[in-house]
Amino acid sequence: MRELNVAAGSHGILSRRALQELSMLQARLRRVSGLRRTALRILLASRPVTTALAQREFWLDFFRLDQEYRAAVRRLGKFCAAHAEPVAEVPLRRVAGPKR
Repeated sequence: MRELNVAAGSHGILSRRALQELSMLQARLRRVSGLRRTALRILLASRPVTTALAQREFWLDFFRLDQEYRAAVRRLGKFCAAHAEPVAEVPLRRVAGPKR
């Protein structure tokens, strides 16, 4: 996962507290993402060789981590939306399609 470049192209810089919060959110997302990826690999690798009960346990582990991952993504998205700078409206121009 790429790091966010906080000051790139912006006029303002985040406060120290906001940078700490951003760093914490990114670290949480990275950690949960790795755990989720590992749980998915275990789930997929175990499917042909484990019992139905074991598969259910692996599925529940993955499902829980997937929910944590989604929550971490939402938190990071909310942070970015709350700290976003207003962007000037850019007029859209129509692109001509292929001639028929």
